[in-house]
Amino acid sequence: MTTATNVVGRSSDRLGLFDTPNSLPLAKHRHFVDHRTMNVTSPDVKAALIAAAIGEPARARMLYHLTRGHAHTSTELAAVAEVSPSTASAHLQLLETRGLVRVFAQGRHRYYSLEGPHVAAALEALSVAAGGSPHAFTLKTPAHLRAARSCYDHLAGALGVSLHDRLRALGWLSPVTGEDQSYGVTPKGVKGFQDLGIDIEATRGLRRRFAFACLDWSERRPHLGGALGAAVLKLAFGKKWIVRDLDSRAVELTPRGRREMAARFGLTRERLDDSSVAAR
Repeated sequence: MTTATNVVGRSSDRLGLFDTPNSLPLAKHRHFVDHRTMNVTSPDVKAALIAAAIGEPARARMLYHLTRGHAHTSTELAAVAEVSPSTASAHLQLLETRGLVRVFAQGRHRYYSLEGPHVAAALEALSVAAGGSPHAFTLKTPAHLRAARSCYDHLAGALGVSLHDRLRALGWLSPVTGEDQSYGVTPKGVKGFQDLGIDIEATRGLRRRFAFACLDWSERRPHLGGALGAAVLKLAFGKKWIVRDLDSRAVELTPRGRREMAARFGLTRERLDDSSVAAR
């Protein structure tokens, strides 16, 4: 005989009333007359939800690809996971909800990266337990453009990204609280840029965004954008650290540029070699 309680339970199943983001259904038992839920604020339930998000093969392939440190669009991650773009978007939305990835909007595009080093560490531990390595997926970008190029009016490519990283490491730039991807210049940075011939106050007074992390489309890591990025590129051209390629946006690092960037910013020979592909 069908009871009212059983009817309600089956109807609720079909409607998905118990599948809420803030609850995790317990396994059904024949003696239960209804469904019970657990609060996701509990650490063990949170861990279960995160494990379930990682545990789907397509989502796992996306996450492991992002451990390489480069941001990617949902279309690119769809190719990595071998799913349709719409399916990839749904997967990424869940991964963002579970705190595993973050999204960065730039123009018409949305780029995804891991939420932080703690996510990469968890994935690495799982990889060790699994005893394997994820399948590699590489972007095909012309070497001379990937090495060094102009992006609008600032330095991009491997050289631009390396310079951005060194400016952060030297303590010349600091993130602006409450302003997404924006930078301020520290007192140390003001002096450093001044020694190079860049007037920070004059650059800040220009009618454009001062300084921000601009996601590099070939490296998928940020280079320096804004008025300050433009000032750095103008300086590099003026001091003959780089020269333009006549047929493209590629730029070539000169021997003088190699010496100056190593001396002034501490760019290693390895990083400078990566940025000199266009010169060979």
